[in-house]
Amino acid sequence: MITFVRTLVITGLALGLSACVTLIPETKPAQLYRFGGGVADASAAARTEGSVGVVLSGSSFPRASSGDQILTLTGSQAAYVAGARWVAPASILFDEALAQAFDRNSGPARLITRSEVRPASSLLRLDVRRFETVYDPGKATAPVVVVRVRATLTARDDRTQVAEEIFEAQVRASDNRVGQIVAAYDSAVGQVLESVVDWSNREGRPNP
Repeated sequence: MITFVRTLVITGLALGLSACVTLIPETKPAQLYRFGGGVADASAAARTEGSVGVVLSGSSFPRASSGDQILTLTGSQAAYVAGARWVAPASILFDEALAQAFDRNSGPARLITRSEVRPASSLLRLDVRRFETVYDPGKATAPVVVVRVRATLTARDDRTQVAEEIFEAQVRASDNRVGQIVAAYDSAVGQVLESVVDWSNREGRPNP
């Protein structure tokens, strides 16, 4: 008898849960976005290797903005854009954009992965300090996207620091809409990384 009652209770719970599931409305899928998705110029990919090999030795990203959500700040309040996501974690997209920035640049510096058997004389570390959407006048107006990066170049042979610089770009979105905000991210990231590559061209040690 006890077994029979227990079976009825379990069956009833299962039916109740299945009924509850059918009452939950379907969740609208988040719209996916990306930044730094430009394709490297074909002529740049075909040119000969430069004389400054650069290896990305490390990087860091703010925890609140390193994932796939788009961080916004209004005064001391932080929030994420509802219904919108990066197509991959922002930290990964940033590294991909860095590689493309080096590929597009015509200077001597080349970004070399650790798996490549090519000469490299400099180590590059990038620490992203800010990667956020700032509603400085308030939420009723278009926000400004802020990207700030601390870059450090170190000699690969003796690990002595060669140069250090802070790069920052602030780009105001043309409208308070996700598409325009993403466009501002694309522009801000592009400006910062272009400056990083130009700086690497100037400060990087030539290959022996």
